[in-house]
Amino acid sequence: MPAGAKGQLRKHHRPRFYRTNGGRRRRYRCSTCGKTFCSNTGTPYHRLQHRRATFDEVAALSVEGLNKSAIARVKRISWNTVHRWLQRAAGSCRRFNDRKTTGYAITELQADEIRTIIRRKEQPIWIFATIEVWSRLWPATIVGRRSYRNTLTLFRDISSRMNLERVPLITTDGFTFYAKVIRRVFGPACLYGQVIKTRRNDRIVKVERRAVIGADWRLEKILADSEDSSKLNTSFIERLNLTIRQGSAYLLRRTICHPRWKAYLEDHLELLRCHYNFVRPHRALKFGRELRTPAIQAGLVTRRLTFREIFSSTMLLLALRNVTFAFFDSPVSVSVDDSRLSVAA
Repeated sequence: MPAGAKGQLRKHHRPRFYRTNGGRRRRYRCSTCGKTFCSNTGTPYHRLQHRRATFDEVAALSVEGLNKSAIARVKRISWNTVHRWLQRAAGSCRRFNDRKTTGYAITELQADEIRTIIRRKEQPIWIFATIEVWSRLWPATIVGRRSYRNTLTLFRDISSRMNLERVPLITTDGFTFYAKVIRRVFGPACLYGQVIKTRRNDRIVKVERRAVIGADWRLEKILADSEDSSKLNTSFIERLNLTIRQGSAYLLRRTICHPRWKAYLEDHLELLRCHYNFVRPHRALKFGRELRTPAIQAGLVTRRLTFREIFSSTMLLLALRNVTFAFFDSPVSVSVDDSRLSVAA
């Protein structure tokens, strides 16, 4: 609570508003513990000394590939402020992703890895990325070593969130642990194929496609019914890898902005994944004049969201569902929908 509001509480005993540089702000009182809070408590906007629009613009510039120093120069704010804001935004997006990215159906799933470095070239690290081809949804990602444990964590996360109504078709490259993990997580009922590319002098000279789990006739049938793929391929995940590289200053080619810590890279990928799924329209999902986001196509939301709505939809406010508060001298009921807090007297 701001210092001015504390003085106002002591003086008037029944406060309704407090004043800030941005104008008057309304406060609420919990009928259980008696403590007061404002509408942005628990959000990245809490105690923000700048306009909310500036905070949103910093997050938007970050997912367009600008590094923190460039954002600080463009917005004329401190580098430390940009760094702190992006950490707040990433935490909010991580909670939003965890809550909303669930219950989706998977018809065709592709997985791949992106190689990058932490601190120096002697410390390579891998980004496991996946895409649901029909909706173009980016369901999960893992940052770490290229190991069996990380591969298992990735597919367990997907299987725990997906809708298991149909048998998925999974396509990857020839990485060793994929077959073991997919057989363990999805069982023998799934269809799994590999696309193995042979390169010579940085050119692809041979492409081998093979079914690893499932009969060939089942694979041919599901590919014949597919709206996107006529044969086994990893084209969609390769295109997502390019989108990830273009949207992160940490992953650009010939960049000096390599992440110094693994946590910074994980935070930015959560921010980028939230923007890709819920905010940014996908050109492949154009139906007439309607341009959808992957989350709309997957049925997770009904419309395109903004960073303002995502940052305002926090776990704290979502936990207040069906709880009654006293707005100082009159009770109000607080209900929370997908993106905002509504107060009814």
